[in-house]
Amino acid sequence: MDEIHTKIKSLRQERNLTLKELSEQTGLSLSFLSQIERGASSLSITSLKKISDALGIHINYFFMEENPQQNYVVRANEHHSFTTSSGSQEYTRLTGTFNNRKLEPLKVVLPPHMHEQHSFSHNGEEFYYVLKGEVIFYLNEQKFHLFEGDTIHYPSSLNHQWENPLSTESIVLSIVTPIIF
Repeated sequence: MDEIHTKIKSLRQERNLTLKELSEQTGLSLSFLSQIERGASSLSITSLKKISDALGIHINYFFMEENPQQNYVVRANEHHSFTTSSGSQEYTRLTGTFNNRKLEPLKVVLPPHMHEQHSFSHNGEEFYYVLKGEVIFYLNEQKFHLFEGDTIHYPSSLNHQWENPLSTESIVLSIVTPIIF
């Protein structure tokens, strides 16, 4: 993820956009975008999605290797975990690598007492299977308390956020569309 800031700057320049124009299109501040392009600040998936939309590319572009090879099997020792600046959740990408994939399967570890501060809404679908612990989902302010073995599947267009009510970590299998990582 270290190259994201250089990819953003390069794409912006290729499209002959100024930072001010990108700021106006994304709703992100000019100073924040400048910090992003210099690698002086990290950004949330939501901000990266706004930038990718403004630049006319799929957000997955920022996470692709230069020469992607088809790889259908991902061994346990090949999984790589990461976090985003907007949250304390730890994501592990579980998907293979091939052209035109539609699903984004992830293992997500929610730390103790984690609660998303803002709800999100976007295109696509989301499916979650609670592998360990408990997770509370809020869909359009309706509360769904899930326990180990429970699942939830909903359109991402609903305002949604989640919470781990426990003093221990909770783990979920997440499958979402469209591809975000």
